[in-house]
Amino acid sequence: MKRKSSEEVQIMGSKVVHFEVTGKDGKSLQKFYSDVFGWQLDTNNPGGYGMVRGDGLTGGIGDAPQGTAGGVTFYVHTDDPKATLARIEKLGGRVLMPLTEVAPETTIALFADPEGHVVGLM
Repeated sequence: MKRKSSEEVQIMGSKVVHFEVTGKDGKSLQKFYSDVFGWQLDTNNPGGYGMVRGDGLTGGIGDAPQGTAGGVTFYVHTDDPKATLARIEKLGGRVLMPLTEVAPETTIALFADPEGHVVGLM
């Protein structure tokens, strides 16, 4: 695979800004990833969701929403999420969660690509 120059990457305009790992036992997942990568997780929040921050990328590790198996999701920043969601649907994707404010100045949405992989917008 040819590596893109930093100029080419910047032209793309959208970048991965957050990841999330969820599962049936969030605390065990937090310990696993913390032990494997040396991540310092901040769990000082309602629900004990483990946040890791650094170099323009954040991540979260915790319990999956009830009734789901969990998984790994990455979130991409976009300047116009409404237009991006419309383009996703036009190209065969499916909006799973519309734009939702989850914290002050933080809005997310979830979509499935044509093969069903879940990806987030932030």
